[in-house]
Parts: sequence; C-alpha cells; structure tokens
Amino acid sequence: MSLNNPDFAVYELPEEHQTIREAVRAVCDGKVAPHAAEVDEKSVFPQEAYDALRASDFHAPHIPTEYGGAGADALATAIVIEEVARACASSSLIPAVNKLGTMPLLLAGSDELKQAYLPPVARGDAMFSYCLSEPEAGSDAASMKTRAVRDGDFWVLDGAKRWITNAGVSEYYTVFAVTDPEKRSKGISAFVVEKGDEGVSFGAPEHKLGIKGSPTREVYFDNVRIPADRIIGAEGEGFKTAMRTLDHTRVTIAAQALGIAQGALDYAAGYVKERKQFGKPIADFQGIQFMLADMAMKLEAARQITYAAAGKSERGDDDLTFFGAAAKCYASDAAMEITTDAVQLLGGYGYTKDYPLERMMRDAKITQIYEGTNQVQRVVMARQVLARH
Repeated sequence: MSLNNPDFAVYELPEEHQTIREAVRAVCDGKVAPHAAEVDEKSVFPQEAYDALRASDFHAPHIPTEYGGAGADALATAIVIEEVARACASSSLIPAVNKLGTMPLLLAGSDELKQAYLPPVARGDAMFSYCLSEPEAGSDAASMKTRAVRDGDFWVLDGAKRWITNAGVSEYYTVFAVTDPEKRSKGISAFVVEKGDEGVSFGAPEHKLGIKGSPTREVYFDNVRIPADRIIGAEGEGFKTAMRTLDHTRVTIAAQALGIAQGALDYAAGYVKERKQFGKPIADFQGIQFMLADMAMKLEAARQITYAAAGKSERGDDDLTFFGAAAKCYASDAAMEITTDAVQLLGGYGYTKDYPLERMMRDAKITQIYEGTNQVQRVVMARQVLARH
C-alpha cells in the first residue's frame, strides 16, 4: 500500500467546484470587494455587485438549466455564496435569497409556475424574496396571521410580513398565508406575489447593525388579489414547504458565515505579519499564533460540516434537517468568534471603519439569527437526535 495516493478523491473538493471558487473569487476581488465599504456606509443596495454577479451567472446559480439557469448543484451554490460573502456579506444575499425565494417553487410549484417565474430570475431580470416571518410570528412561524381567502378564480391576501430580505428590490415574493385557521400549521399555504400586484406595499428600511446593503423591510398585503394558479403546491401544504425550504437554505447561511469568517481571517493574518511591536512582527508572538490557530481550526471545521450538508441537500438525504441546522448553527457561531478575534488582532485599528473587520464582525452577527435563531437550530437538532434513538 502506498502512503501517498493522489488519486484518493474522498473528501476532496471536485475540480469543477475548485474552478467555480476561482472564478467567483476573481469577480468578487475585482468588482464586489471595492464597493463593500461604501455599500455598508451608505446602506445602499450593492448594484455594482449585482451587475457583476449577473454578468457572470453567479446571481442565482442554483436555477436548473431547463429554466435558463446555470444549474449549479447545492455545493457549487454554497461556494458561490461563500466567496461573495468573503468580499461583501450584503452582496452574498443576492444569490442566497434568490435561492430562498425560489426553493418553494422548485420543491412544490407547478410546471406552469416554474416556467413563469424562474426564467426571469435566471436571466437576472428579477429577484425573489421569501415572506414567512411576521411581527408576532418569528420562531413560532405557525402562529402567522396573514390570511388568504379563496374568491372564485382568485386568492385575496391580507396581512403583513416582517424582516423580509431584499424587500422592495425583489420583483417576486413567496408568501405564506393562513387558508384554514382551524388547522394551524396544516392550514397554511404558499403563494407567489408580484411587487406590482395591487395592494402590495413596503415599510421603511430597517436600520440594522450589519448587512446594511441588503434592504430589510416589512411587506404589506392589503386586499391583494392574485390568480388562483399562483398557489405553490397544494392548499395546506405551505408550512411543510417552508420547513423543507429551510432545510436546504440553512446551508446557504452557513456558507455566508464561512465567507465572512474567511475574509476576516485572511485580513487579520496579513495584518499581523506587517504590524511590528517590540521590534518584530506581532505574528512572531505565541499568543497571536494561538489565536490564529483557533480561528483557522474553527473555520475549517465549519467548512467541512457545511460542505457535507450541501452534499446532503443536493442528494435530499434523510438527515438533511439535522445537518442543515448543524451547519448553520456551527458556522455562524464560528464566524462570530472568528470576526471578534480578528478585530482583537488589529487592536484599536480593528475598531475603526478604516479597516474592514468591524464591518465583518457586524455582518457575522445576523447569521446567528436569521433563518432560525441558533437556539431554534439546537431544538431542531435535538429533535432529530431523539427521533433516531
């Protein structure tokens, strides 16, 4: 037996995925990263990043080729999001939320609905947002109050959704609404609503700690009449579709966290080699080296569980629910720790806007909160463990 077997490909990233990483990084280094600080400072949508991602087909890479998309698998999509987040977390929500918004259609939508709404997203003519949370229904999403009532060949929607990423910029919205109040989670259905539908409006942008370039707003539905065929899947199946969607898209949040953490580690590692104290680079001090080692170790552990979860997402494995929650939870916790340590490594400079690390630290925090808080992820994981034993 040879001690060195270069053909042993198990646990090695396939060459095509390595190539995708290189291509996305080139785009992001050249056309996304240079605008990241300004996007954060001015709280403006990263239009330059969107244009660059759209031109390279990285804005919604997950959409299948039959709908005009790139047909990227779940791992490739995670790598795209990771690399965009390394440059600009706000911009990484373009491919991430396009996947979140369209996943219900891919999982449960009719062929007609897919043909109508996926090609414009694939072309970059429209983005797709996901409307689940409400003012009184966050972690307890089944307590939502938004209603959809059947009226002949139409559904009429009334209610409000909160914390909607890219609201006002996206043309299309997957909206979850109660169609049978007596059935709680089994009385919820999903619909496609267009920005231009009469009765749709938006609240003021939220003033946030991080991801400031991605608008977060409330979405209001005031007697919004939509054709009956805009329902996604069967009536009463909406909540199930919402939870299945999150199983897949929590992997994308894990990928976003990875990218933010990688950007912070890369910057901090470069800085400590240049910064001198006591006559030598601070990278020569063991205390600094221990911090860098812990940061890199956590990051690589997070990457392995995220990529494993992405593989399970692509295959549709039975344990995806556990792995999606675990990847999102572990990677986001790691990102918060890594970015905080990166700020520490720069000392006072890390605390200023002259350097990117304070932005990365602020951006990392949301990955512990959205698509299910990390406390909820632990509940999800525990239930999966107990169900297996």
